[in-house]
Amino acid sequence: MFRLVGRSFLAFVLSPEPPLADWIDELDAWIERSKGFFDSRPVMIDFSRIELEKPDVAGLLAQLQTRGLRIIGVEGVDPAWLGPGLGPLPTGGGSARVVEITDGKPSEDEDDPEPSEPEPTALVLDFPVRSGQSIIFPNGDVTVTGSVASGAEIIAGGSIHIYGALRGRAIAGSDGNAQARIFCSSFEAELMAIGGLYKTADAIEPELRGHAVQAWLDGEILMMTPQN
Repeated sequence: MFRLVGRSFLAFVLSPEPPLADWIDELDAWIERSKGFFDSRPVMIDFSRIELEKPDVAGLLAQLQTRGLRIIGVEGVDPAWLGPGLGPLPTGGGSARVVEITDGKPSEDEDDPEPSEPEPTALVLDFPVRSGQSIIFPNGDVTVTGSVASGAEIIAGGSIHIYGALRGRAIAGSDGNAQARIFCSSFEAELMAIGGLYKTADAIEPELRGHAVQAWLDGEILMMTPQN
């Protein structure tokens, strides 16, 4: 008997847009400002926003790989164009489930399986997040009662609440949730992102630093305002 185990994981999706040269320049600027951000992280490429021929697709994938991106899947192009090890993006999803197989067939229980406990939709951290730590919680909101150090990051499927200083990176709405928000008691962040839109430290109003801040999306604009 052996087991097949399903597992969920978080991957980043990059969507190249025209003009392609400008998009690559922006990606390079992101990598320069946030060194190590893509290290050891799975990345998927979505070509649905740009029309490219087969040689252009191969060339762009090669350029991305030279930048250290670990590409595990591609969407929006003919799968026959892709080289070994690259396939279409996986579809579907859901909770992990263990399937026990005996004699080549999944085992079947006569009784109905017991209902599984619902997955938590919020994560509360009663400790500071130190430099180099990465907290990833795609199921919902993340609350940190302490501070988030420079070089640390919080990635949440929902909103992020930080009751101390935010000096690292906060990425809310990682699954594309445009209703997510970010709250922090003292804003000193390296990067803020919601629903795929982001601002780095050099693009954020300096007068917000040191203040309690709320961030949200207004259409395609990442808004930030101080809180009293």
